[in-house]
Amino acid sequence: MDVRRTFVLAAALVVLAGESMTARAQAAAQPAENSTADSAQQPTSNPDAKVAPAPTFSQSANSSQKTDALTPQAKLMLVRDVDGEFAKAVQPIPGGKKGYTVGVGSPINQQSLSDALRLWGTAASPGDTVQITGLEFHEKQIFVQINGGPKAHFHLRDHLQVGMVGGMGGMASPDTSQRPAQKLGATLILAYNRPLQEITPEQLKQALSVMLDFSKQHSASVNWVDSLPPAFQQAIKDHKAVEGMDHEMVLAAMGRPDQKVRQKDDSGRETEDWIYGEPPARTTFVTFAGEKVIRVEQFN
Repeated sequence: MDVRRTFVLAAALVVLAGESMTARAQAAAQPAENSTADSAQQPTSNPDAKVAPAPTFSQSANSSQKTDALTPQAKLMLVRDVDGEFAKAVQPIPGGKKGYTVGVGSPINQQSLSDALRLWGTAASPGDTVQITGLEFHEKQIFVQINGGPKAHFHLRDHLQVGMVGGMGGMASPDTSQRPAQKLGATLILAYNRPLQEITPEQLKQALSVMLDFSKQHSASVNWVDSLPPAFQQAIKDHKAVEGMDHEMVLAAMGRPDQKVRQKDDSGRETEDWIYGEPPARTTFVTFAGEKVIRVEQFN
C-alpha cells in the first residue's frame, strides 16, 4: 500500500514539473507579443487622431509624379512668356489641320517633313518671321499655334497673274514655291515621351529650336516700336511702309501681304514684292532687296 502511494506521488510530481516548465515558457513569450499589441493601441496626445497607414510604393510614386507635373501656374507662365513671341523659321513649316509633330530631343525626320510639305503645303519658309499665337496642353504633348493656326481656305488670287508696272515689265505669277497652298498658319505638336512636367519658357523655346529661332527676334512683352527711329514709328502708326524698313517693320505697319512675288530687276538683283490689295482696287507694292524696303508704290 505504501509502495503504491509512493509511486503515485512520484508520478504526480513529474506531471506538475512539466506543467510548470510549459507555463514559464509561455510567460516568457507573452511580453513580446503584448508589447507589439500595446504599441499599436497606445493613445496619442490627441485621442481623436487616427494613425495614417504607411504609404505604399505606388502611392509614393504617384506623389512624386504630382510634384513634377506641369501645374496650372506653370502653364500660365508659359502662355504669358511664349504666346505672342516672334521667331524665324529655320525649317519649312507644313500647313494642314492636324499639325506637324516634332519629337522633343530628337532631330527632324527630313523624310517625314518632306512628306508633310508635299501633302499639306508650306505655311512658312526658312527665314520667314512667324508668331506664336496659342498654346494648348495635353497629357504628353504641347500644341503650338503658328500665325493663327492652319487655314486651308482656297484663295483665288493665288491663281491670278499680276501685271507688274513701274518699269519692271511683263506679267508675273505669284511665287507658289514658297507657299504652295497659301497656308497662313500652322500647328507644331511638341511630343514628349512622358507626361508633361515642369518646364520653363526658355526650355519650351529650346524644344522648338529645331523649327524656330527666337534668338534674333524682339520680345512681344517689350514695346518694340518705341525703340525704332521716329520716322519708322510714325509710319507704323499710320499703317504705311517706307524705304529702309525691314520685314518686321512692314508686318507691324501693314500686316501680312496678300501676295509675294520674287523676280530680278534690270541689273540682275533679286527683289521681292509684297503686294497689298488686288487690282482694280487700290494696290500697294512694297519692294524689298534683301531685308530692306527699296521702293513703295501705290496704284488706284
